Amino acid sequence: MADPYATLGISRNATEKEIKSAYRKLAKELHPDRNKDNPKAAERFSKVTQAYDLLADKDKRARFDRGEIDADGNPANPFAGMGGAGMGGGPGGFGGGGQRGFRAEDFQGFQQEGVDLGDIFEGLFGGGQGGFSRSGARGPGGFGHQRRPPPRKGADIAYRLRVPFVDAATRKDQRITLADGKTIDLKLPAGVEDGTQMRLKGKGEPGAGGHGDGIVTIAIDRHKFFRRDGDDVRLDLPITLSEAVGGAKVRCPTVDGPVMLTIKPGTSGGTTMRLKGKGFSTRSGTRGDQLVTLEITLPRDTAELARRLEGWQDDSNPRADMGG
Repeated sequence: MADPYATLGISRNATEKEIKSAYRKLAKELHPDRNKDNPKAAERFSKVTQAYDLLADKDKRARFDRGEIDADGNPANPFAGMGGAGMGGGPGGFGGGGQRGFRAEDFQGFQQEGVDLGDIFEGLFGGGQGGFSRSGARGPGGFGHQRRPPPRKGADIAYRLRVPFVDAATRKDQRITLADGKTIDLKLPAGVEDGTQMRLKGKGEPGAGGHGDGIVTIAIDRHKFFRRDGDDVRLDLPITLSEAVGGAKVRCPTVDGPVMLTIKPGTSGGTTMRLKGKGFSTRSGTRGDQLVTLEITLPRDTAELARRLEGWQDDSNPRADMGG
């Protein structure tokens, strides 16, 4: 796999926020649902997801940056750290570095005590055909042979789950059908938003190293009158002229069900009222609010209203602050 930083198009000192932003942009662009006739896009989507999984994990990212693991998360060098003054190479050592390695004189006296060097190396590197012979010679596949990487897991499977606006706001469990035909109920995470991804462990394709994962991308549907504003929900609520002038209690929809809203006498159109805790969940587990903006509507037939207002005129200037 290519360098995960290059795969996401970010620098090596990118912040967590920059990593997440780059991934979301590419995931939306390359998602299989948008590229059904482009298999290369699906392949890139898988690589982008794998790169994000590595860099989003602080421990894995640090190990990759230190060269301890490769872009697939496998050990980059199973003998890393054995160089230098121990197994490292200078003249007479096993490696080719600048540090002094083991030399024949380092083991002088071992045979006198009845210690067989073959036993020492078998303890370090394993006996049999993969280790050193008792004569000290290197056997087939001995020291220097790269350790085989562990078997790879099966491929991940991408899913796209459409969630109704109200269900997303209230975090209602969602049922999803997997590729194997089984259905499961998903609990939406706190702070869920359009594009949020959920990982289902072991719900991907089978492989020699076990099953891959299922990657579920959330797509929140629009609502006919609710709008999302960060963690808040906005609603434009129409009221009559008489309700605005004389005050009233009106029925107001929320994502948790309707509530009664008190309108004070003399309320102007454009007034925004706040309903605490009626918005989306936040990542901390609390909830945003619902912001209700009042809109005064006139009756369809204004003849009676005009008759009642005949001879009366509002002399105030609502545009005074605008220089009108």
